[in-house]
Amino acid sequence: MEDSYQNKTAFIKGAKDIAKEVKRQAAKKVGRGVDKMTDEYSKRSYSRFEEDDDDDYPGVPGGQDGGYYRGDSQAANDDEGGHSDSTEGHDEDDEIYEGEYQGIPRDGSGKAVDGLAGVGSPTGRDGQNFRDMAQFEGERRKDQEELAQQYESILQECGHGKFQWTLYFVLGLALMADGVEIFVVGFVLPSAEKDMCLSEESKGMLGLIVYLGMMVGAFVWGGLADRIGRRQSLLICLSINSVFSFFSSFVQGYSTFLFCRLLSGVGIGGSIPIVFSYYSEFLAQEKRGEHLSWLCMFWMIGGIYASAMAWAIIPHYGWSFQMGSAYQFHSWRVFVLVCAFPSVAAIASLTTMPESPRFYLEVNGKHDEGWMILKQVHDTNMRAKGHPEKVFSVTTIKTVKQMDELVDMGGDISTLRRYKLKLTSLFQQVNAVELNLFIFLLCFSTSYYGLTVWFPDMIKYIQKQEYASRTKVFTKERVEHVTFNFTLENQVHRQGQYFNDKFINLKMKSMVFEDSVFEECYFEDITSSRSFFRNCTFIATLFYNTDLFQNRIINSKLINSTFLHNKEGCLLDFTDDNNAYMIYFVSFLGTLAVLPGNIVSALLMDKIGRLRMLAGSSVISCVSCFFLSFGSTESGMIALLCLFGGISIASWNALDVLTVELYPSDKRTTAFGFLNALCKLAAVLGISIFQSFVGITKAVPILFAAGALAAGSFLALKLPETRGQVLQ
Repeated sequence: MEDSYQNKTAFIKGAKDIAKEVKRQAAKKVGRGVDKMTDEYSKRSYSRFEEDDDDDYPGVPGGQDGGYYRGDSQAANDDEGGHSDSTEGHDEDDEIYEGEYQGIPRDGSGKAVDGLAGVGSPTGRDGQNFRDMAQFEGERRKDQEELAQQYESILQECGHGKFQWTLYFVLGLALMADGVEIFVVGFVLPSAEKDMCLSEESKGMLGLIVYLGMMVGAFVWGGLADRIGRRQSLLICLSINSVFSFFSSFVQGYSTFLFCRLLSGVGIGGSIPIVFSYYSEFLAQEKRGEHLSWLCMFWMIGGIYASAMAWAIIPHYGWSFQMGSAYQFHSWRVFVLVCAFPSVAAIASLTTMPESPRFYLEVNGKHDEGWMILKQVHDTNMRAKGHPEKVFSVTTIKTVKQMDELVDMGGDISTLRRYKLKLTSLFQQVNAVELNLFIFLLCFSTSYYGLTVWFPDMIKYIQKQEYASRTKVFTKERVEHVTFNFTLENQVHRQGQYFNDKFINLKMKSMVFEDSVFEECYFEDITSSRSFFRNCTFIATLFYNTDLFQNRIINSKLINSTFLHNKEGCLLDFTDDNNAYMIYFVSFLGTLAVLPGNIVSALLMDKIGRLRMLAGSSVISCVSCFFLSFGSTESGMIALLCLFGGISIASWNALDVLTVELYPSDKRTTAFGFLNALCKLAAVLGISIFQSFVGITKAVPILFAAGALAAGSFLALKLPETRGQVLQ
């Protein structure tokens, strides 16, 4: 009888060892199909023998609990050590760790990549790899859907209160910093060009460099936020923005200033995709559209802040100092420094806020961290509402199976193939909906940014036309023994004769002398702007401390004439000294005009839906383009600018909400960042196209913008409605 028991025990031990070996081989990724079958076989065999052991051999002498699965000597050791049923038959890799009872995926275990077994095997083919990845993604999507439903229920229990409003103002500062960044360069250009002697090409590049930096930043930080977290990525990008904004206020050369503004744009470029994704993951579905729209208000506040600071600081030239001729710090640099304050304030506030719990649960699989943050949200809101006794009832939250496609494909696959598999997987996810969204963004962004830059340029053009219409023309005049010590402005003198005249301590603004003769004249302490002497003759004339040389005197004869102590530096354009105030005022009005659109979109976003808001606003923006042809005066163009901005802001708000809700948490900021980068690329394209038509024709920009908006409105109708859906 004892021999029978021993034979039976040996048989069971052998079967157990075979089952364990099959399971071990399955973990080595020899193919998904083989893995599944062997894993099931292993489990069935393990369970059968374990049940047989428990039922048929409850009291075998010389062993305790699981002693039948090991040799006699090992069984004796187990008797001494007191092993239990829960651990017998498991080697070091099979041990259950504490977090499994909470649903947290086990780091480094085969479970996380079970569905991708064999993806990196040298014998697998790309087609099989793609199918395996698709199957694994299907399992992940199922987990994500379960988590989405449970997460929505948890947010309902947590409520909307003090925590969300605190986060609202913290993230609002980050969004405000983005709004400030857009306006900084435009406000400092009139002053910076005097310090840096900027040409028209240099000014144009300085205006575009911000958008290029933000384009790169949106793509980089959006992708990084899905890897290391929303909060940490936002802290990094805001820190980069703050540091290089600070440096740009002190650097002296054009190249270094351009470089600092580029990196400042790269830093702030990540704020929009991260901020909206971050905030949305703390909002229940009935509050999401409304409160994300309210968050957009801070972009408007950023524009108002920048306009007010420019108006208050830049004209005060007394706020400057210099150290010799090498270092100058003028008031516009103080303005650049002040514009970094919202970013610094956002960094300081953000350090007090937690990471997104949705990121922990879905992207990182960290159950405990996500649970603790949701409990913090619940307790904060309940205390603020006067219900501190309410207990957070959630004990376990669904987590999503984790996988890194570039790591868990196996060690034998080449790096090139890893990237090929990843990119193919991403491109396969681009469906008709996303293509419609891409094309809509290109159409809408090109028109919006093109028109918003075209408006101020058209206003300047109208101002120049009006200024030119007031030009006074003098012909064949003779002036002798006269002293000019007052500003000469907006005049044209042809075929004049000037004898023994003195031009002392004055400014020349838009003064043109053609085919004229200056004999024994004296020019002292002259500063000129857009003033030229063409085909003139200077006889025995002295120029002392003036900027009238070479670039100002064109195709002219100098006979016994002398230049002493010429003014050094760039040729300044101060004909429109008051134009800076107009820029601040127009920007202030244009930014303030979006307030009604923000309010309307916030109140109606959850009532009429994202799609109706997006398509309706796009259609009205398209119609408003045709009114631009009636803008022939400065005040008329400003009014049309405010109208267009107030209408189009509703489209931007709906687009932000729609983008957040279309993508799952593990791809949300990546997709948002890519789309935002696409917007900035379209902005550069639109600005370049529309600026080329300033002063030539109004019909082409208007028709181009109207056509693009009409096409975008049609595509907007084909996008899905996400109102009332849980956050996927």
